[in-house]
Amino acid sequence: MVALWLIGASGSVATTVAVGLAALRRRLSEPIGLVTELPVLAGAGLAALEDIQLGGCDLRPPDVVARARRMAEVDRVLPERLIDAVTDDLEVYAAAIQPGAAAATCARDPAAALAAIQAELRRFAARCGVDRAVAINLASTEPPWDGEVPADADGLLRHVAAGGALPASALYALACLDLGWGYVNFTPSVGASLPALDQLAGRRGAVHAGRDGKTGQTLIKTALAPLFASRNLRVLSWFGQNLLGNDDGRTLSDPDARRSKQRSKGETLPALLGYRPAAPVEIEYLPPLGDWKVAWDHILFEGFLGTRMTMMTTWQGADSALAAPLVIDLARLCDRALRRGERGLLSYLAMFFKEPMGATEQAHERQVALLLRHLAAAEETP
Repeated sequence: MVALWLIGASGSVATTVAVGLAALRRRLSEPIGLVTELPVLAGAGLAALEDIQLGGCDLRPPDVVARARRMAEVDRVLPERLIDAVTDDLEVYAAAIQPGAAAATCARDPAAALAAIQAELRRFAARCGVDRAVAINLASTEPPWDGEVPADADGLLRHVAAGGALPASALYALACLDLGWGYVNFTPSVGASLPALDQLAGRRGAVHAGRDGKTGQTLIKTALAPLFASRNLRVLSWFGQNLLGNDDGRTLSDPDARRSKQRSKGETLPALLGYRPAAPVEIEYLPPLGDWKVAWDHILFEGFLGTRMTMMTTWQGADSALAAPLVIDLARLCDRALRRGERGLLSYLAMFFKEPMGATEQAHERQVALLLRHLAAAEETP
């Protein structure tokens, strides 16, 4: 049994996870898009898809069924036939969603918020009949945070107990890791990126990974940029533009939240190329797009004898349909890590993130190899 707690449980990505798991459980769909269903991972000891049980929290009402129908009928992201077939499953999931802790609540009394979050996490684990679970942060992107906290676990716990400030994403990470859970940050928010939280994870036997799920434009960059580097073609500029119409787009229309996303997108190219080309990234909110996103890239590069050439790419994808299978993958891989006694940062999960913590490798193909090597080596360990 994998008990999976989704932070942002009423959102489009979480709703797509719920629809997908129900459809797979009922054999109404194939596991296309799931890395963990690749034949090469057949012997990796992953939990069965039908053994994943969902719960979660959100600040919004648990309108999962209504959102799923809107995504099917208006956005044309989900097949209507699936929504009709899994409505009962979605209603069960919606009933399990609890009110989340708002940022203002976390800031006003972080110690009380931490206690309330952990109490709810314990109740969820008990309902699922497990001691430890996996939590994945799918909440809206937070503005950049530059506050100072102690770098050691004990100091951080004292800081929170004394009413010290901590972003909501980090407080949730603290709640999960302190209980020995797995925690994944699928957003650009702070999450478990604080050194004290990594130390706490090692001490509690918890695992964590992140940050910012890699689903579209950055995925293309991590596949294409090594091509230019390996052929010694110099990239002069790589301009990217994103159009989003869903909740993520609405959140990123706020300049502060947008800076968090632009930061996570902006560090990929220098790591891959070895230098920093002009690479602005624009993000625009366009409500009529709904759950679809469009990413356009204009790449100006220099070849032999200074000849300038251009590559342009257009990516149009359903945001939630790209993200949801990765959420399921990460839940299964974190559950596996917990069962095997791993602890701390799971840097070998770099392929899933724009800003992979603990990993210097940014090229997608090499990140995939990193995952496969780790799983193969772990299987060989008695």
